[in-house]
Amino acid sequence: MSPLPGFRPRIGIPYRTRKEELTPDSDKLKPYVESVRKAGGDPVEVSLALSPEELARLEKTLDGIVLSGSPADLDPALFHSGKHARTAAADAEREKTDFALLEHAFAAHKPVLAICYGIQSLNVFLGGSLIQDVPDELRTPVQHDWDDETDPETFHNVRIEHGSRLARMARSAEARVNSSHHQSILDPGRDLRVVARASDGVIEAVEWTGNADWVTGVQWHPERMYDSDTLAQSLFRNLVEAARDAKARSQPAAGEHSLSR
Repeated sequence: MSPLPGFRPRIGIPYRTRKEELTPDSDKLKPYVESVRKAGGDPVEVSLALSPEELARLEKTLDGIVLSGSPADLDPALFHSGKHARTAAADAEREKTDFALLEHAFAAHKPVLAICYGIQSLNVFLGGSLIQDVPDELRTPVQHDWDDETDPETFHNVRIEHGSRLARMARSAEARVNSSHHQSILDPGRDLRVVARASDGVIEAVEWTGNADWVTGVQWHPERMYDSDTLAQSLFRNLVEAARDAKARSQPAAGEHSLSR
């Protein structure tokens, strides 16, 4: 069973931070919005100022979620850790919005694509922990953080686990990805399978294994590579297709009616 031809699933995308939502920097959400649109979805920008009741009403209208990146860092108290000197300020409104969206998505079996900050948010939501500063804590030769946006973007290779959903999308055991993060997953959260790592061991992608729901997290930024990278396109297209399938499963079969007497 499929939705009507031409159906474009509604994909919720939270603003990166509340501050950006209120300033011209809100334009930084556009690559996520455009990637969802090009993949066949209907992007829905999710305000970080919604009340729990307003967000709950909006969630019911969504068919899938993209958790965007962010210049903020998650509050280390959420994973029972002290704050590293290089940990950026948290955004409580973003944390609350992400966690509410994730709780709804898991309960309603809606797909999730979690990107950069988003993969970290997903991991902490599921009880995992984070490396708070990769350069300081790992002393790695691989450059993960892209500090100066006037310079060429940072790229490195990742190794992808055989048999994973990501491997099927990449059609390869390796991919070249962009990189703009100083934190990463330390201990994976509940039922998350690590499916890609950089050469220094930094976790670059995870997939949910708790059931058949489509939940994928990547540490890189596919929204910045949509027009030039087939894996980036596959990530968003697979999310949209999973949202269509989830929508179809939630609809009553033809001929089914609720009878009351």
